[in-house]
Amino acid sequence: MPGLYFEDFEIGRVFRHELTRTVTEMDNMLFSNMTLNPQPLHIDRHFCETRTEWGQPLMNSLFTLGLMIGMSVQDTTLGTTIANLGMTDVRFPNPLFQGDTVRATTEVIAKRQSKSRADAGIVEFEHSAFNQHGQLVAICRRQSFMKMKTVSA
Repeated sequence: MPGLYFEDFEIGRVFRHELTRTVTEMDNMLFSNMTLNPQPLHIDRHFCETRTEWGQPLMNSLFTLGLMIGMSVQDTTLGTTIANLGMTDVRFPNPLFQGDTVRATTEVIAKRQSKSRADAGIVEFEHSAFNQHGQLVAICRRQSFMKMKTVSA
């Protein structure tokens, strides 16, 4: 697996993920319906055109969050993460619309060895997602429980 181990992460390193994705109406409909979210802001074009300031559907923010983190996996944690411990400071400063293309970056913010397991450490990432115009559309901090290459005494 190409994922990095705890020891491989350097605080301050920024990953510019090569994977990008254009989001679609189908993404929005499927995700909103699979998560039982009937919000017309995501699934009703007529409602959005006539009753919102946006004039078009917004992408479901939890889809955007998942996509942003998912785009980081290949470069960072594929096969080397034990679990996600949490996500904090989640924000969506600009809207993401159907047809927008998303790119993402990840910065290593902090890391420490686990207090409960000698074979693991905790890495804190800051993930950021941008649309095709370079506008920040999502940002969050994520704490990931990571495997270590070597076990410390």
